[in-house]
Amino acid sequence: MKRRGIRIVVESIAVFFALVIFGIPLSYVVTNAGKTPAEAATMTIQPSATPQYVQNFSVVIKEYDYTLLRAFLNSFIITVFSILVLIAVSSMAGFVMERRKSRTVSWVNFLVLAGLMVPPAVVPTIWILKLIGLYKTLTGLVLVEAALSFPFSVLLYRGYLGAIPRELDEASFVDGCSSFRLFIDVIFPLMKPVTATIAVITAITIFNDFVNPLYFLPGSKNVTVQLTLYNFMSMYLTKWNLLFADILLISIPPLIFFIIFNKKIVSGMVAGAVKA
Repeated sequence: MKRRGIRIVVESIAVFFALVIFGIPLSYVVTNAGKTPAEAATMTIQPSATPQYVQNFSVVIKEYDYTLLRAFLNSFIITVFSILVLIAVSSMAGFVMERRKSRTVSWVNFLVLAGLMVPPAVVPTIWILKLIGLYKTLTGLVLVEAALSFPFSVLLYRGYLGAIPRELDEASFVDGCSSFRLFIDVIFPLMKPVTATIAVITAITIFNDFVNPLYFLPGSKNVTVQLTLYNFMSMYLTKWNLLFADILLISIPPLIFFIIFNKKIVSGMVAGAVKA
């Protein structure tokens, strides 16, 4: 009984700090998004006497010839295709690295782990994208985003595949399955939980990415949602109310996405942690 009371106290403290750490910044953004320019310039968390959320959202959407709508479309395209490429490549790589044991696979595993620790090189990446004609293109950024998420995704797939018995592979080969058909028809359908986890985590990360589009997709027509924050900031004048309104608008889709699929994230992360 005493342990239960201690656990409740510890959990309550943890929830309180979580609310403080995440709740205060969120409240600050929400309150300032509905203020007038003069009220937002005071930079306080006090709500506006006459909130004007509709007006601010309307201005943000229409500003710079509906740039925000174009940015949402670009971010959606980049996110969806990056996930498709990532899942296709990393799932097959994880399957091969888990099932085959050789010196070559050990070196590949080392390179994958190095990808988690070695920071990406911006200048060489730009040079390569220019060389193959994909710099300043959505295709180039899709490949960059997929490559950056590849090591983490492979590790998740390998951990999950460790819980799938090898006898299933042997039975499929006896029935005449090729390695490719084994993966497509038998193994990949069993990996739905970890695939959903990778898709959700990666989607939120890519949608909220600011640095990579800034480096690899410059240009006003190539703007993504995070880069629209520049529209309301300048050296001499910052439209704080519109900036916070923009932040609030671009935060809504990933927040809804996370709320809907958060259970899949947890189940996919723990799946395969204990081998059968």
